[in-house]
Amino acid sequence: MSDITPLDEFPLHQAPLPMAYANSSDRNFYDRWYFNAHDRTGDIFVIMGAGYYPNLGTKDAFVLVARNGTQTAVHLSDAMDQDRLNPHIGNFRIEVLDPLKTIRLVLEETDGIAMDLTWTGTCDVIQELPHVLRSGSRVTLDAQRFAQLGAWSGTITVDGDQIVVDPETWLGSRDRSWGIRPVGEAEPAGAPATPPFEGMWWLYLPLQFEDYAVCLIIQEDPNGHRTLNDCTRVFKDGRVEQLGWPLVDIHYTSGTRTPTGATVRCTTPEGKPLVLEVESRLAVPLHVGAGYGGDPDWIHGTWKGPDFTERVTYDMDDDAVKGRFMFGCVDHVGRATADGVEGWGLFEHFSIGRHDPSGFTDFFSLAP
Repeated sequence: MSDITPLDEFPLHQAPLPMAYANSSDRNFYDRWYFNAHDRTGDIFVIMGAGYYPNLGTKDAFVLVARNGTQTAVHLSDAMDQDRLNPHIGNFRIEVLDPLKTIRLVLEETDGIAMDLTWTGTCDVIQELPHVLRSGSRVTLDAQRFAQLGAWSGTITVDGDQIVVDPETWLGSRDRSWGIRPVGEAEPAGAPATPPFEGMWWLYLPLQFEDYAVCLIIQEDPNGHRTLNDCTRVFKDGRVEQLGWPLVDIHYTSGTRTPTGATVRCTTPEGKPLVLEVESRLAVPLHVGAGYGGDPDWIHGTWKGPDFTERVTYDMDDDAVKGRFMFGCVDHVGRATADGVEGWGLFEHFSIGRHDPSGFTDFFSLAP
């Protein structure tokens, strides 16, 4: 049986292997998409993703619709195939109409939810810095990513209610990432990590303004030491500049770790200040239906059997759901201003465990 696929016809190889094989035996090798869409009101946030996990033999996708106090998710999973030029998982498919510019996402009607959305980038893609983490001597995360801001057109249907998606109103961000990250079923723990995991602080801000886009990633350890600092501005005319070492003040709701917004002080290459004021219009925890770390119901890369589909709805006023907010990553519809100009995008943040600059002393401490 041959392992050669249509991709092997193209000069894409990075290793002396057929394209069907990952150039790593790590079970956590992954290759995935993330998209979000919103209409700037904070009334609705649609988040979509799909991933291929060659060393686990699986592929999966999700569509999450947050509105009216609920998060409703459709989950799809199947055995992985080698039709990489036609990514599809059950009723969900991704059509690359114009690489790095135009993408179509389709979910045929599944348990009352359907969509047909076309993404058009409003700026060039932004290559992010490599993202690497270790636990002891083991690499647990080694990923390459790119991000892009854009607009959406098409329709979303939820239980017979059709929502028209107008690109004059509907915006969003997307990212592509591949490499190694924890996926699938839990592995045997082995010896306790040395030093033990005490916490992690994360901020991700892809924002679009009239003349440019900004993509910021900051990651800090419990001491506040910055292990990733990446802040890039891309102008509509193609110019790219770095915005230094941003200083961040997260505005938390008292008694929680849920932010209402943030003030981010950047510096242009000329040394001029650029202050981003960001506010949350709608908070959507990714570990409630979207399968990101801490989601007890849906973990990316988990084998669910062939042609698996399910729909799950969460009441966001349920105390059991609200109690999970501070233990995972939360995506917000973000409204921003910079030099008096309005912008929109993703305000993604979490602070799990100890983070000395924020005053969080352990996993359970909250903002005053």
